[in-house]
Amino acid sequence: MTSRLIPVAPFVLTVFGATGDLSRRKLLPALFHRDIDGQIPDDAVIIGVSRRPLSDEEFRNFARQALVDHVAESDLDGGALERFLGRLSYIAADADADPGWPELAHRVSGLPGHIPVYYLATAPHLFGPICERLGKFGLADHGRVVIEKPIGKDLESALKLNEQVGKIFPEDQVYRIDHYLGKETVQNLMALRFANALFEPLWNNAHIDHVQITVAEALGVEDRAGYYDTAGAMRDMVQNHMLQLLCLVAMEPPSSLEADAVRDEKLKVLRALKPIDDHNMASVTVRGQYRAGASAGGAVPGYLEELGSERSETETFVAVKAEVENWRWAGVPFYLRTGKRLASRVSEIVVGFRPVPHSVFGDAVGAIVPNRLVIRLQPDEGVKLWLMIKDPGPGGIRLTHVPLDMSFAKAFKVRNPDAYERLLLDVVRGNQTLFMRRDEVEAAWRWVDPILSAWRGAKDPPRPYTAGTWGPSAAIALIERDGRTWLEDGA
Repeated sequence: MTSRLIPVAPFVLTVFGATGDLSRRKLLPALFHRDIDGQIPDDAVIIGVSRRPLSDEEFRNFARQALVDHVAESDLDGGALERFLGRLSYIAADADADPGWPELAHRVSGLPGHIPVYYLATAPHLFGPICERLGKFGLADHGRVVIEKPIGKDLESALKLNEQVGKIFPEDQVYRIDHYLGKETVQNLMALRFANALFEPLWNNAHIDHVQITVAEALGVEDRAGYYDTAGAMRDMVQNHMLQLLCLVAMEPPSSLEADAVRDEKLKVLRALKPIDDHNMASVTVRGQYRAGASAGGAVPGYLEELGSERSETETFVAVKAEVENWRWAGVPFYLRTGKRLASRVSEIVVGFRPVPHSVFGDAVGAIVPNRLVIRLQPDEGVKLWLMIKDPGPGGIRLTHVPLDMSFAKAFKVRNPDAYERLLLDVVRGNQTLFMRRDEVEAAWRWVDPILSAWRGAKDPPRPYTAGTWGPSAAIALIERDGRTWLEDGA
């Protein structure tokens, strides 16, 4: 197979929690797509590990069904599926017991020229025990460990988890994954800023009025209700995904794209965030919880019904007015908004520029609307730059607001790869640029913890909102008090 992509070095990837939902929906399809694109070397090996007793063939059948469910049928033709399945094997092992681990150690040590990667697609409370056994059985030397969110539920638990992992793996072997950082449009945010002379001179409080970051989901919590009720939108989305997006918008230009150069600049943003606590919480945060309503043309239950409980103070919606207290961003609010059961599924960043200081158009028809840069992360990934132009036709000047619209699907006419495809191979490459460093995670919790504490102390339950809307009315008031409005669907 000829590929325009450069294959990575031979590796042995061990996926703990290999029969779980993340493996089925994301990891196996991502690896398969990289395989059919020719980026995985012929001698790469993938080992699935979980407590369930399965033979190699039974695990391959599990993987086969996962790919049938989550990969286009056309991609499964031509022997690609059987070739990929031939890479897979399985070992039953428990994080809290030794059986199975000697066999895993034997298989990995039998591939001395391969880079060992351990992906912990398990519950976070298993990260420490799994790492301890990787160390005990001699598997940690020169290996790379990947851990998923949530990395703790607060600062204290994050420090403990990082300490457990850090006892076995040095920081340069730890990859804390945030799949949002692997999205093509998120990476393109850095290209837009740092590869074009157009934007960076304007990327400051002299020219930018405000920034909006929205991550909206139309679905409810469904079968994740048990987990979600222990987390909520602040822990599940804001502490990781949304703060990472804010950092990429607000950070200073790094000296290079070397991992620590980028992560140093993101850390500075996190440390510059204005604290939110019980003194200002009520004026700059809103939390909500969805009630029964309508979505996708049908009736849907409320959060409490999905949870099977009469009472919960877990938030399914959060809006925050954040401020970065440094010279570049002083006075520029960053409005963050995320929630379940909202009007549509959309993730986007809107950079709102300041209005022109003076209109020379006099009685021209049409108000001058400030320029906006809209970076759409999902769905329909793309970039829009909204400009004012003259509406064609005689009889004076009529102004209109139109976008320069770049759709990834239309511009490149290729399948937009899933974030995990990039991130998994970056682990093999040893490239940590798109992964969170320990001090980043801890700095994010230092900002989030006081908000959670203030909410608990206020004894003010989340505000109800109807499923299928854009959240509680208080979230609209949060931004409209400043003379601004939330922008939806790239408008």
